[in-house]
Amino acid sequence: MFFVLSKVFWFLASPVNLAIGGLALASLLAFTRFARPARWLGLFCAAVLVALAFSPLSRILVRPLEDRFPQQAVDSGRVDGIIVLGGAIGVAREDIVLNNAAARMTKAVELARAHPQAKLVFTGGGANLLSPVVRTEADGARLLFLALGLPESRLVLEDKSRNTIENAIFTRQLVDPKPGERWLLVTSAWHMPRAMGVFRQAGFAVEAFPVDFLSSGERADFFRPYRKAARGLDIADDAFKEWVGLVAYYLAGYTDALFPGPLAAGSR
Repeated sequence: MFFVLSKVFWFLASPVNLAIGGLALASLLAFTRFARPARWLGLFCAAVLVALAFSPLSRILVRPLEDRFPQQAVDSGRVDGIIVLGGAIGVAREDIVLNNAAARMTKAVELARAHPQAKLVFTGGGANLLSPVVRTEADGARLLFLALGLPESRLVLEDKSRNTIENAIFTRQLVDPKPGERWLLVTSAWHMPRAMGVFRQAGFAVEAFPVDFLSSGERADFFRPYRKAARGLDIADDAFKEWVGLVAYYLAGYTDALFPGPLAAGSR
């Protein structure tokens, strides 16, 4: 039920969807006795879209999420397992399809080659709400990893999860991590705080390995505009979704903190 409600809620609560819906409503009301408030509504929604599309606002919203967990070097010590979250890959026409979060997959392969003794775990089924899942994200991951030369004996594919909660629960059940093992969690940097909170709450001690950064980490993030409207709007949606998701997951008891961050040394 949580999965269905979250999908419906986010479709309705997405700031981009809300602004576009407001513009549509204003257009309809412009021909009624509510024409004057409709003009103000239309102007407000248009201003929101312009701000999200071209100003640094989207990057400012995503920057604290991406700064929460530090980057790591690929060869930073012994690694027993690498977990990469879905959300970056699929299968269409029997071929691999990657989206803007493809760095999750490419970094996973880089890590697997740097740590040949480590298991490579991919967790992701299908998150479709209205259409049946024909090929899972795990199917796409298997095709990609094998095509890039990784042996199938190293792969652990979890293909039932639909969200981050199920990623954590199903992966822990599948790999049964042992005390003292070091597991890296690979996902987009803006998604890492919520993912780490969920895995900790599920009793799986993982170490953050953030990738797929949407901000540069430089001062220019706070004043550089976007050249393409679609890029700014996409990042705005990702950022808003994560901030709302952090609150919702915490209130529902799925994360261990409102804004999960690095733990003190020795407190795993």
